[in-house]
Parts: sequence; structure tokens; C-alpha cells
Amino acid sequence: MTSTSTRTEPPRADCIADSAGGITFDIVGDASPGAVLVLRRRGGKTAADVMRLPLTPAGEGRLRAVLPSTVELPEGRWDAFTTHGDEDAGEQRIEPGIRDLRSLVDRAPDPGRAQVAVRIPYPTLDGKLAVRSWLRAPHAEAGTLTFAPGAMTLEGRLYGAGPGGGAVVEARLRGAKKDVYRAPVTVRDDGTFTFTLAYEPLAEGRGDEQRLWDLWLCPADAEPGQAAGIRVGRILDDVWDKKGVFRYPVRPVEGPKVTRPTTAYPYFTVDNDLSVRLDTAKQEPEQGQK
Repeated sequence: MTSTSTRTEPPRADCIADSAGGITFDIVGDASPGAVLVLRRRGGKTAADVMRLPLTPAGEGRLRAVLPSTVELPEGRWDAFTTHGDEDAGEQRIEPGIRDLRSLVDRAPDPGRAQVAVRIPYPTLDGKLAVRSWLRAPHAEAGTLTFAPGAMTLEGRLYGAGPGGGAVVEARLRGAKKDVYRAPVTVRDDGTFTFTLAYEPLAEGRGDEQRLWDLWLCPADAEPGQAAGIRVGRILDDVWDKKGVFRYPVRPVEGPKVTRPTTAYPYFTVDNDLSVRLDTAKQEPEQGQK
């Protein structure tokens, strides 16, 4: 006698994201009573790293869960599952269906809000559904980048912070807390800001082949490298991972303090924060040296 088992297709979710930060999930493939949608923060180990949303019938064999914009979702990557009741043993990863992200394009939150919340449903590399969440208070949104020989200029907007008595941009060398370069920032009454960052000072006196400088807005009267600062990034659109999408020109870094061929370019990190990368040609040993 042989036995047969019924294989079911994995659950699939169509998602609609709204401009306030809410997401609606329409699930097909798991219509069992008591089903729950579970969002689990990658790498998390506490109860705060699990979000459970009830699934209710939505017609045509679908179940619907809603993540309201008013429910806080801590910053990180949240994998999506279905399960039943309070039991996690039967969790199934959800596959992405149609993702409607149109309301996130050119999103412009109220500049007076103390906090900016962004949630973007996206497909993982292994073809599963996840949600990328950002929670910034305050936030410095990177806008247009323009370039001149040896420098970049950024225009952006502040959310949840006023112009104050002055600001600077700090380029902080990753992995070296005391290596900080500052440039002035113009912050206007409407919350927009601009700064120009020269590349030459970032290359001065260093022989490393690669240097990564993270960009922060800080009060001008704070001790360099000591202020908490506001990380500069771009999160107010529908692109959940900008690192492989946004490409900026690689420019030579020149000047009397640059002793070896060096190039620089800005880029977005895996968290969609803005940094600058410098690459210096490896120094060849002098003749007779090994």
C-alpha cells in the first residue's frame, strides 16, 4: 500500500503600501481558520522582534492583514510568515505577489513631525516576502547630488528638527572614531539644507587603500565626533535597497596633500544611508625593496 500526501502551494501576499507608512497584505494559499501573519525581525531574539497581525476573510479565498501606520515597527528587516493561532511550529514563509508601492514615490511627510516611519515590502534574494522598516527621529533626507572637480554638493530636507543655531556635516571615518572632517551646512527655515563636501581632506595623510566616510549632520558648537548627530540617508521613496541601484560618478581626488592616485564617490549603504568611499592606488615598493 502506498500513501499520498497533499502538497499545498506556499502562501503568497499582494501588498499595498500607503504614504503614511501602513501596509495591507492580501494572502492566498492559507485560508485556515485562525491564521495569523507574523513579521519577525531578522536577528531579533526578544518579544519586541515579533509582530503578529490577525488575518480576516477578504473574499475570493483571500485573507487580509493590516499593519497600520500608527503601530510602531522598529527599524530593521522583517521576514513574513503565516501561522495558526499562537503556535509558531507551523510557520510558512510568504512569497511576494503584486506590490503596489506607488504612494511611496516622491513621498513628502510633514517636516514638523518628530518621527519619520517608512515600511517597504520587498522580495528577498531567495524569493520570499520581507518588510524593510526605518524609524528615524529626526531624519535628514538626502536629495539631489551634484558634482564639481574634487567635491560633491548635496541638497536635502530635515524632518523633526529645526535649523537651530548652526549645523555642520561631519564625515566620520568608519572604524576610527577620532577621524572627523567638518564642512558648513546651510539650513533654511523651510527645513531644506545644503552642503558641499571636498574630497581632498578625506584623503589627506592616509595610506589606506580604501576609506569609508559616513555622513552626519551635527550642531556646529558640538565637539567633533562627539554629537549624536543625524545620519544622512534616503528612505522616502519605493527603493528598499539603493546600494546596487544608485550609482554616482567616480572622480579623481587631486591636491597638494594627495600623494598617490586616489578616487572618490558617494554611495548608499545597505541601510540606505549616505557615505563616501575613497580608493587609493597601492604603493609600489621602491626598486630593490621587497
